[in-house]
This record gives sequence, structure tokens and C-alpha cells, in this order.
Amino acid sequence: MTSDRIETIFSAETIATRVTELAGEIAAAGIEKPLIIAILKGSFVFAADLIRALHRAGLAPEVEFLTLSSYRKGQVSSGQVAIVRDVEGDVRDRNVLIIDDILESGRTLAYAKDLLVARGAASVRTCVLLDKPIRRAVDVRADYKAFDCPNVFVVGYGMDAGHRFRELPFVGKLVAGS
Repeated sequence: MTSDRIETIFSAETIATRVTELAGEIAAAGIEKPLIIAILKGSFVFAADLIRALHRAGLAPEVEFLTLSSYRKGQVSSGQVAIVRDVEGDVRDRNVLIIDDILESGRTLAYAKDLLVARGAASVRTCVLLDKPIRRAVDVRADYKAFDCPNVFVVGYGMDAGHRFRELPFVGKLVAGS
């Protein structure tokens, strides 16, 4: 799509409220010494907000980043997940919480989870901003999710279309014909 008109699906205020609630849910789970691994690039805004909310909820997680890609420059998953940038630290015997932007095909989240389990993580939980189960290609579920996502291509709040729209403080969809 070449549209520059975006229709809001989840407002900045709605997201902020839900992120605070989500942090409370995660803190209540009693995860000891959590290691947050944010999947880049799309989750960076959500991860930053959630990490600060976790701090306000009484947690002091360590933070790492893992860059995986299955979309390349398109709007549909290629079906192949590749590590673009690996975590720097050792995950062995750590309680890991993976943060990702959207659970759609499930390939990226399943790949990340399997990778960290294979590397010896004590536990691996997952948290996503958006869950879009209609497009699931593999059987994976998020332990925590902020919102169910309608079956549309979304941008904003860190998510992009051709490297555009990541800066938007809300989640929206591109509107055709504008």
C-alpha cells in the first residue's frame, strides 16, 4: 500500500493503560530475576514502555535484544526466520521473558522460544503487544498479550511498513485510496 492515511485501532492512551496492567500481571507471576529479551525491530517501543512499567511494578529485569526477521520488506511472512543480531549474554539457567510486537504466523516467536530453550534457559515465557491468531502457521501461544488484533496489516508503536510509521504513538492500519 502507498497510503499515508492511518486509521487508529489502539490509541496511545489505551496502549499505555494496558501496558501498566500487563506489567502488573507479569509482576504477579513472581518470575525471579527475569531476563527480558526484546525481539527487534518491531517490539522496541512496546518493550521500552513495558520494561519501565515492570520497574514501576517492582521488578528489575536485565534486558537483551534479539533481532529476527521473517518479513524482510514485505507485509507477509516469508516463512523463514533468520537471526540478524543475536543476544550478547548467556541465557543458561535464566528466567526469560521474550517481548515481541505481534504474534501472527507464530514462526518468529516459536523460533525464539525454541532457540532460548535449546540454549538452556530455565524458563521461557512470551509477551506480545498484539495477537492475531487468524494467521497462525505454527502452534504457539503467548503467555501474556496486550490486545487481540483484527485481521489487518498494522503499523505504529514500533511496527512499520517499509521502514515507515514506527514513530506513531498508536497502532493503526493503512487506509487504501488516500
